[in-house]
Amino acid sequence: MVKLPTVQFTEEQEKFRLEVRSFLQKELEKGTFNTKCDSWLSGCNPSFSKLIGEQGWIGLTWPQKYGGQERSSIERYILTEEFLAIGAPVASHWIADRQSGPLLLRYGTEEQREFFLPKITNGECFFAIGLSEPNSGSDLASVSTKAEKVDGGWIVNGSKTWTSNAHDAHYMITLVRTEPFDGVKKHNGLSQLIIDLHAEGVSIVPIKYLTGEHHFNEVFFENVFVPDNRVVGTLGNGWKQGLAELAFERSGPERILSTFPLLEELIAELKRQNDIEGLTQVSKLVAQLWSLRNLSIGVAKVLEEGGEVAIPAALVKAIGTKFEQSIPEIARLLVATYPRKDADRKLDRLLAESILHSPGFTIRGGTTEILYGIIAKGVVAG
Repeated sequence: MVKLPTVQFTEEQEKFRLEVRSFLQKELEKGTFNTKCDSWLSGCNPSFSKLIGEQGWIGLTWPQKYGGQERSSIERYILTEEFLAIGAPVASHWIADRQSGPLLLRYGTEEQREFFLPKITNGECFFAIGLSEPNSGSDLASVSTKAEKVDGGWIVNGSKTWTSNAHDAHYMITLVRTEPFDGVKKHNGLSQLIIDLHAEGVSIVPIKYLTGEHHFNEVFFENVFVPDNRVVGTLGNGWKQGLAELAFERSGPERILSTFPLLEELIAELKRQNDIEGLTQVSKLVAQLWSLRNLSIGVAKVLEEGGEVAIPAALVKAIGTKFEQSIPEIARLLVATYPRKDADRKLDRLLAESILHSPGFTIRGGTTEILYGIIAKGVVAG
């Protein structure tokens, strides 16, 4: 089991936090965006992503030659916390910034880096993740989407599901089977391809919430041509590469702060009502948040140093999901509310968003049962 470090923010890092916070507060007051729960996945706003790109805040840790700032992962963590705390609509560029770009930096070709990364940092190129498939449940390795070799590239047929914001994205890094299943190990013969979501043969069907809104989708591929220069890394190494990608996906502050705007507004409401008993109960949530935050920051530091974080990242995601889902449950018990998406009162609106979105927290990034299995195997092996 990895021993996670304790991280202390420097004076310069705290100065950066105040810079980001001031910028976001000014944009909020200008009406550029409205505070929203689950903003990192449901808050698609390409114009706002472009604005963030102009600040140099996408690809913050990446090399300058690709448009990055070469700043630390801890500074990126600070930036991410501030986005989530204020509920900024960062979903359009989120996946490209969080994992697609880092995956290309680690496994991609120089041509791929030079083509995609500057567009991502400018807030002009968005990615989705093509992992889960219909009828596969949580068995990620049971990939049936196939890529067959043809002259100059590959022909892809199959489908992916739970593909967050594919309707808003330009490309999707997709796990496909490039070799037939050998009957022994399902993980063999898998590769990653960068698929243009506007290519001929690609169709995207929304999976809608009861509210009518959506960020989940099904994506279908019917004889989609993918050129050879869009293969990521090594053919047949897709499973290992995908696991590395999931470490970025599971451990960030978005796994503990999706409903933070509701928590903050709940505390403000209890203070207005001078409800000491309610504040005492909420203080337990704050203590949980602080512990999870320290765990998540420790994972970020190990990632920066190139360490292995699969198990602690799974722990952050599993515990973080339960924490995020507990906030709307506690809020509705402590305060008289009438949750509606169009409510005038901020607390009612944020509670409605949290209630409607929180069931999806269990699915994205790996179901809780699967994560518990990863953690248990790691403990036994350790």
